[in-house]
Amino acid sequence: MAKETKLETKPEESQPQQNKLIVVDATNCISGRLCSKVSKLLLQGNRVSVVNAEKVMVSGNKYEVIESYKKRLEVGSIVNPIHGPFHPRRPDTIITKMIRGMVPKRKSSGMQSFKRLRVYIGVPDELKNSAMQSFEDAKITRPESFYISMSDVAKQIGWKGVVQ
Repeated sequence: MAKETKLETKPEESQPQQNKLIVVDATNCISGRLCSKVSKLLLQGNRVSVVNAEKVMVSGNKYEVIESYKKRLEVGSIVNPIHGPFHPRRPDTIITKMIRGMVPKRKSSGMQSFKRLRVYIGVPDELKNSAMQSFEDAKITRPESFYISMSDVAKQIGWKGVVQ
């Protein structure tokens, strides 16, 4: 006889809703904690939009954080720099690459989940009226002077954009 499996072991209320749009406000959130929460939501099957990516905070000494990002820019191809690696300089692409490092990007589940991610600088017009979610355990706990914002890091490594 074939082995039978029960599909419904949990009640429907405890299962996460799939394909639901979740808008995350990234203002004053620590970058690593925010990205891990967002990657978890993506792997559960939700569509996630992160707004205010330029206001994400990076913890650590300001000068050491900037130096580590500048050191990362020195990595390039010896043969031909056209072939990469390409280093993100905008705050939204930096956050996108951080989230990409937290999903299994070579597996089909990771590829599908990464396609459901959108990261924005500021708040776009189509998301202004939606309810924004924030993660309390990802918020900064000390004064803002102990952190550096992602827009400051991006400006130091070559971003010429203007915050909306």
